[in-house]
Amino acid sequence: MKIKNLSVSFVIIMAAWLLLNWSFKAEIIVVGLVLSLLLSLLFCSKCQLFSEIKLTPKAFFYTLIYIFVFLIELIKANIDVTKRILSPTLPINPGVVKVETTLNSKMARLILANSITLTPGTFTIEIHENALYIHWIDVKYSDVNQATEILVRKFETYLKEIYD
Repeated sequence: MKIKNLSVSFVIIMAAWLLLNWSFKAEIIVVGLVLSLLLSLLFCSKCQLFSEIKLTPKAFFYTLIYIFVFLIELIKANIDVTKRILSPTLPINPGVVKVETTLNSKMARLILANSITLTPGTFTIEIHENALYIHWIDVKYSDVNQATEILVRKFETYLKEIYD
């Protein structure tokens, strides 16, 4: 598990370094490799942050699909909130709904909660075991099953393949 956590944190830090520098010069890459290794050893030698992620081709493929699905949902939510701002006559029905997830991984539940929060119009207030409490700008269903179907299932399907 320790090697997996160090490897994943190293790759993430190195990718961030390359994106921030936007250069593939030898000295930039060498400094990035050294910093990534040192930071991974310093901060993730005892952490369990990435222990639940699957490092398989299938999980990588589902990660790419998840990013695509998330971006589509992000665009749709932005359009919806923009319409509500520009047309004040559109009804809003704000409220807090409880949704349930079947995800077992803590990291998967955290990513699910953050994905919901990052889409405009929704905000995850609390995660309690398999339940998430979400503030929704336009509550369409107060029933747990229906709210879960609309807010959670589109993300949960892919997160299961990556983490559970």
